[in-house]
Amino acid sequence: MSVDSTTDVEIQSSPPADGITLSEFAAAKVKSLLEQEGRDDLALRIAVQPGGCSGLRYQLFFDERTLDGDEIREFDGVNVVVDRMSLPYLHGASIDFVDTIEKQGFTIDNPMATGSCACGDSFH
Repeated sequence: MSVDSTTDVEIQSSPPADGITLSEFAAAKVKSLLEQEGRDDLALRIAVQPGGCSGLRYQLFFDERTLDGDEIREFDGVNVVVDRMSLPYLHGASIDFVDTIEKQGFTIDNPMATGSCACGDSFH
């Protein structure tokens, strides 16, 4: 994790209808992972980056930075941060955590995605 300049940002606890949502189960998993890390100063950052076979891919990681233009939302005690370049690609996206015999991990349901690759790692 790198440290960049920080900026005061307002944390909003009730996302608008077109904002990102984090399910209760996903928030609980994030809290559990943060406890394992022994850190309470980290937020879950969600970014959209060029790459993958469909053109864009998601990145989810813990970050201690807040950058100019970041949007921060709070869900059940978990801060979710999205940079200003990724926001247009993530409006209305829902993040959940799946834990089944077949699959375990975070999932993103994004109504802004017009298609995705067969492996599910990227979208356009």
